[in-house]
Amino acid sequence: MGTFGPIHWLIVAVVVLLLFGGRGKLSGLMGDAAKGIRAFRDGLKGDEPAPGAAPQPPLPRVDAEKDPIVR
Repeated sequence: MGTFGPIHWLIVAVVVLLLFGGRGKLSGLMGDAAKGIRAFRDGLKGDEPAPGAAPQPPLPRVDAEKDPIVR
């Protein structure tokens, strides 16, 4: 129970080959993740209005009467 069998070593080998095998797959994955994070941050910054844009008028106030809560 404390040692690895042949199946365990095969799984470990497959994981190592997926991560480190080929022409820098791990660095390619990290580069893609960094691009995604950068695009996400740029998307969040894009919600602000431009510095020269006119401010939007405030929404109209609605004074509606509320029904009292009956318990």
